[in-house]
Amino acid sequence: MTSPPLLTALRGGLVVSCQAEPGEPLDDPAHMTAMALAARAGGAVGIRAKGLADIAAIRAATSGVPLIGLVKRGRHGVYITPTVADALAVAEAGADIVAIDGTDRPRPDGLTLAQTVAELRRHGILVMADVATEAQALAAQDAGVDIVSTTLSGYTGTRPPPTDPDLDLVARLGQVLTVPFAAEGRFHTPQQCAHALRLGAHTVVVGTAITRPSHITARFAAALRQEHQ
Repeated sequence: MTSPPLLTALRGGLVVSCQAEPGEPLDDPAHMTAMALAARAGGAVGIRAKGLADIAAIRAATSGVPLIGLVKRGRHGVYITPTVADALAVAEAGADIVAIDGTDRPRPDGLTLAQTVAELRRHGILVMADVATEAQALAAQDAGVDIVSTTLSGYTGTRPPPTDPDLDLVARLGQVLTVPFAAEGRFHTPQQCAHALRLGAHTVVVGTAITRPSHITARFAAALRQEHQ
């Protein structure tokens, strides 16, 4: 399958997720734009961003860099770009690729994943499906998405998410998918990212380990506290 040029530009490279949670010190479009510019300067081939204001600001400052956009509505169920209306707004704000929930859970607008993708493709929008399992990835591929991402692995059940990336899922998707897929979720080191590419990932998305200073600081501080005990 021939990938669109925007997806080809992501192949083999790093996408940096520039997202801050509400209430965090960096939760501001100007801060996230600066983070995106720093990521681009460091060699990122793409940016992933949430929120219409952040997407618009980052798009204005990073023309030519593929931008994956989304919105989040709550924290339970289908919360990543949950409706067609949300996806259209994300595209209008400047995203080149719109990330949507790619699971089989009920959507607030009552549409199926396939119906959602068909409507977005009718508007010429490239669609990334965020999934948690191999079955969901295959269903998203069948629905016609342009790219799949392992974003939700570990986050759709009742147990706390694991510490490390789901490289087993990455390996399985590398064997069964014909569309490109992104490895995303809990990637902490360059070595883990390189391993994901060797397993067949088209690109790797890293967020917290690069763009959330409070979490990075907490990891260092925890290591020193443990050493000092």
